[in-house]
Amino acid sequence: MSEVICIGSIAELAELSGVTIDDLHREVVDKIEIPSKKTPGVVLKRIDEVFDCWFESGSMPYAQKHYPFENREKFESGFPANFIAEGLDQTRGWFYTLMVLATALFDKPAFQNLIVNGLVQAADGKKMSKRLKNYPDPVVVINKYGADALRMYLINSPVVRAESLKFKEEGVLGVVKEVFLPWYNAFRFMMQNIERFESTGRKFIPSSVKVHGTTNPTDVWISAATQKLIKYVHEEMQAYRLYTVMPELVRFITQLTNWYVRLNRDRLKGAEGDDDDAEVGLQVLYDVLLNMTTVMAPFTPFITEFFYQHLRKMQPSYPEHVNGGGAQNPVKPGKSDSIHYLALPTYDPSRLNENAVEAMEKLQTIVELGRNVREKRLINLKTPVKNVVVILRNPSQNVIDSVTGPLKGYILSELNAWELTIVPRESEHEWVTLSLTPDFKKLGKKFGSKMKTVAATIKSMSHAEAVGVLEKGHLDIEGGTVDALTEMVSKLSFSKEGEQWESASTQEGDAVVAIDCTQDDAILAAGRARELINAIQQLRKNAGLDLKDKVEAFFLENETDPIIEAAVSENVEVFRSKFKGSVPLPKRYAPKWSVEICSENVEVAGSKVQVTLCRPAVAAREGLPDEQTIFLSTLQPYSVETGAELSFSVDGKDLKVKEGVDFWLSTASKLAATKTVVWL
Repeated sequence: MSEVICIGSIAELAELSGVTIDDLHREVVDKIEIPSKKTPGVVLKRIDEVFDCWFESGSMPYAQKHYPFENREKFESGFPANFIAEGLDQTRGWFYTLMVLATALFDKPAFQNLIVNGLVQAADGKKMSKRLKNYPDPVVVINKYGADALRMYLINSPVVRAESLKFKEEGVLGVVKEVFLPWYNAFRFMMQNIERFESTGRKFIPSSVKVHGTTNPTDVWISAATQKLIKYVHEEMQAYRLYTVMPELVRFITQLTNWYVRLNRDRLKGAEGDDDDAEVGLQVLYDVLLNMTTVMAPFTPFITEFFYQHLRKMQPSYPEHVNGGGAQNPVKPGKSDSIHYLALPTYDPSRLNENAVEAMEKLQTIVELGRNVREKRLINLKTPVKNVVVILRNPSQNVIDSVTGPLKGYILSELNAWELTIVPRESEHEWVTLSLTPDFKKLGKKFGSKMKTVAATIKSMSHAEAVGVLEKGHLDIEGGTVDALTEMVSKLSFSKEGEQWESASTQEGDAVVAIDCTQDDAILAAGRARELINAIQQLRKNAGLDLKDKVEAFFLENETDPIIEAAVSENVEVFRSKFKGSVPLPKRYAPKWSVEICSENVEVAGSKVQVTLCRPAVAAREGLPDEQTIFLSTLQPYSVETGAELSFSVDGKDLKVKEGVDFWLSTASKLAATKTVVWL
């Protein structure tokens, strides 16, 4: 081409051609001719080639501000953009042209961060098609499961890592069942127990002092984990690693619901008899739920709003929301009308506690391995086991002190075990064998033809030899050195033989849990006792009873084989601790005037047992005259003091009865005082 001109505007085109237009499409522009300034008599026409239309999109950063003709300072202060986001299909479109133009014009990219989403496909991996109708209607999915469930399903999927997603409706249902329902149940559990706490006449007011001051190891752990999560979310979001955030949020919900709430259920319900400690636990749970709700708000905006509207009412600043105050600055939890007015919480470095997190992770490992062992031997969790033996590879002193100290009770409770033994390092060889395996990929290059000999030597080491290598940190062999940490894999394997023990180990081989599976009479009796406890608790629940409602429990079994009575007699203290001093008794001892609340036939240890709950009633001495027993049948135990002497008249005859002599405030008290039942 001998002459080329580039038109920069409609005005310039009109100036050069004498033709004014307002439509730049090809069919209009192709008719316009421009006289050549270089060669008189020659006219210039539009060239045939058409510039890729994606370059218009690539010009977006400049065109939207009419740069460089206007807004120069505004453009230059905001260029390059902090981030852009589009689908993977834009790699050769928008992303490419943005990069080309910015590089040509400014020698730098047009963006600092690029967020790429993958493509959502039909369940069969094909492209979604309106014609084929190979995907569910989004409106139907939202109406069925909620917009939040669909959002979480998508942002916790391969799509946020620029990979393809085969959309399945059951995946959205999975979010509801596995994330939202446990989360909601934890929230509801807390609200119910705050209501129970306030029914005692005390007011629940969120207190950071009580949260920060708790010494309960699970409180310290969940608080530290919450602060760690907040810190993590800030760091990852600021780095635009959105794909790492949602998995951690989901994992935290599991930690909260499956571990913290589970381990503290009785404590939070006040069933352990300490309302002050119950309040501290509720304070911690409230603090965690409020923080988690705020962190989750950008991802699941609707369910978090629901939670917030309930949580805010307990905040001291809540009254400030009236008269439009809830929509004004400064924003405060409670005062502000929406969770979406609040900023993401900032983490408190003083509450980060790696020791607490490390110890709790080890507790979870021990408990999960213990459950696996029970499943292997088909030992029901209601049946206790004598001993849980734990072998850990190089545990920190913090872990040892925690699992043998404040966390020990939780482990014993979760595994329904009588004893917990942490095997010291010097006794490991009595329980496990340490084996080493070479990393063939790394060492093959280093030793070449000698690798076979090296591998055989490492694999044939005894426990003591393997321990020695790990302690030394390396192995000198065949003229080379093998690093014990990076070029070998160590694994513990249970070595005791016989039917008494069953074991399980982590995939990494750094922890082994073995359980003594011996089932003697004491173990079986304790198992039956636990089954009876569960049956009574379920019966209380079915009857709509609260924790504070006192009842007397009785059982009726086949008297030719009284295994339940034997189980109760051997586990009296277990029942007393579970039912605030009350012990279930054989029904033959129930006063004839006892008022039955509910009764049900249940199966305990394979036997049919009738369990009955009755209102508390006084129990009369055997042989007491009818006039006195009839009078006693009208009494309520709570209206009589211990040792009280009561006077009354029947047909003009003055009579007296004395508590502790003629009657007792409960059947259990009577049986214990008269030594009718020696095990009470």
